[in-house]
Amino acid sequence: MRKLVTCFMGLVLILAACTNNDKDDKPQTSSSQKFPNRTIEIIAPASPGGGWDATARAIQKIMQDEKLTDQNITVVNKPGGGGEVGWQYLSERQPTSIAINSSLLLSNHELGLSDLRHQDFTPIAILATEWISLSASNQSHLSSAKEVMEKLKADPKSLTIGVAPGLGNNDHLAFVQAAKAYGVDVKNLDFLVYKSGGDLETALLGGHVDIASTAVSEVKTQHQAGKLKVLATTSDQRVKGLEDVPTWKEQGLNMVFPHWRGVMGPKNMTKEERAYWNDTMKKVVQSKQWETIRKNKNWDAFYKDSYESEKFLNEQQKKYEQLIQDAGF
Repeated sequence: MRKLVTCFMGLVLILAACTNNDKDDKPQTSSSQKFPNRTIEIIAPASPGGGWDATARAIQKIMQDEKLTDQNITVVNKPGGGGEVGWQYLSERQPTSIAINSSLLLSNHELGLSDLRHQDFTPIAILATEWISLSASNQSHLSSAKEVMEKLKADPKSLTIGVAPGLGNNDHLAFVQAAKAYGVDVKNLDFLVYKSGGDLETALLGGHVDIASTAVSEVKTQHQAGKLKVLATTSDQRVKGLEDVPTWKEQGLNMVFPHWRGVMGPKNMTKEERAYWNDTMKKVVQSKQWETIRKNKNWDAFYKDSYESEKFLNEQQKKYEQLIQDAGF
């Protein structure tokens, strides 16, 4: 009897062990398989109709059309403070929320306009870039970027320089970087600030400013029509449609200055959540739809994944800190 009981108990232990082994061998459902587990929110830190909003809605449409998630996707507009309101909102959201960002995230902090830093978020991707131009009104009779800088070097007040919508943005800082490299006293330059790119374009066409630093897309058509003259671009090679305009690099200045747009999420994303967004944004920028949207808006390809973006933002932060000091803020 004792032998029978012993055999029975042994059989029970073997079966239990097998059951546990079977349980261990079964694939476990990971958090990456569960994520995203709620409605996805794409935050445009601006009103409907602008560049940030257009970027958010492009991502929404591509994610839906390419079936990159089973969840609903909404675009939420949070305008105010040069992106500050939207980014503050993102900082309190779940990892299913992401927001469009740009260099204003860096310059706002350096100018003392925001306590937020790029380290307060999870970088997901740099999506694309615009390039910045130096343009001259026809009334100024300026023919080259070198001529502009020589004039300003001799007298920083000799030309009026238009920017929009405020000092400290990419357009302003790109000009500061170029001028400083030429030995211009940048703290005494005569900048005139306009409310919008449209207002600045009107002022340039009317000769109310001599030169302007602005996005290529805002002056490209007028240059092609001969109504103003683009003298330089901050790109690494000549811009399509402006093949007659040399880059700063071609004019002896080792300068490339992107006006990029990217995507970021809340700070403490898990490895799996970050991997999901990294993979998703890579698929977005590889889609035919994104290529069409990018070309229609005169954006150049400038994709960087989550980890490349983190390195890029660290480098850009140092650059902006120095430029804002150079500008005399």
